[in-house]
Amino acid sequence: MYSRYGTNPNQVQVGARVASLEGMEAGLALGSGMAAISLTILSLVEAGDHLVSSEKLYGATLAFMTEELPRRGVEVTFVDPNQEGAWEAALRPRTRLLYLETPTNPTLRVLDPEPVARIARERGIPLAVDATFASPVNLRPAERGADLVIHSATKYLGGHSDLIGGVVVGAKEGIEGVRGLLRLYGPALDPHAAWLLDRGIRTLDVRVQRQNRNALELARWFAGIPEVEGVVYPGLPDHPDHDLASRLLDGYGGMLGIVLRGGAESADQMCRRLRLAAVAPSLGGVETLVSLPRLTSHRSLSSAERARAGIDDGFVRISVGIEGLDDLRADFLQSLS
Repeated sequence: MYSRYGTNPNQVQVGARVASLEGMEAGLALGSGMAAISLTILSLVEAGDHLVSSEKLYGATLAFMTEELPRRGVEVTFVDPNQEGAWEAALRPRTRLLYLETPTNPTLRVLDPEPVARIARERGIPLAVDATFASPVNLRPAERGADLVIHSATKYLGGHSDLIGGVVVGAKEGIEGVRGLLRLYGPALDPHAAWLLDRGIRTLDVRVQRQNRNALELARWFAGIPEVEGVVYPGLPDHPDHDLASRLLDGYGGMLGIVLRGGAESADQMCRRLRLAAVAPSLGGVETLVSLPRLTSHRSLSSAERARAGIDDGFVRISVGIEGLDDLRADFLQSLS
């Protein structure tokens, strides 16, 4: 079969591998995380339909829902996922999909898919969950009732910052619906990238376990640094979702955020001074990567909108790698001095 259909042996194998990790029936590899997100949504909604989503979303997902879906005649209602009764109140007769992201990018709010999945089952509506930040090592949303699970494979699944890809897994019928759009829109994962992704997944558990440990230790360390006003990490007791994360996740993850005193100027200066950690708009690789959400993932929002979303101008997102902790601490310390 033509490789653009996602039926190349490398594509098929890696899709099946991620489905197995997530405990799902089938999987489909695509050319990027946004390809997986957009085609999954488009496979379930059409003109006149309605979608309910958590308001805590990756910037490109938010843009797709606010700019592209309305062009296609699809209405979207955003809810505060932590507000009691919000999901039920937003439902309409033409609601065809519930959507959430957990943990969220970049504020690391941890949301439990199970209560949303319960509502979805009662109404016969599928629930899709973007679990990129967790990876299947730390969270498997199907165990909490999700019908579809999406990953940007560019991140933890690939793990080496050398490919762009996405994966969606779920029941076979739902995945075939996404494949139908893949044939038309064409964002197939290149067979060589599929091979690289398969290679990366072989070390997924080892990498993520190390990143979990490194991130937790760094978060605790940052909490004692005078230049750091706040630390955002689910593994810290002062995180608003710490208790939930401790019950829900098998690890707190390799992502953390710090808020610097001095705002944007301090954040920019820190990034310019880094020597070991790299400033780059990605995450989940073996190397520590640092980015500023105000300039990358959430640049389309105004400063006031970012503040309402919990993204201060001094917010620095850190994707912790597998380097030695002493080296990481030394690099961050000199960059903040």
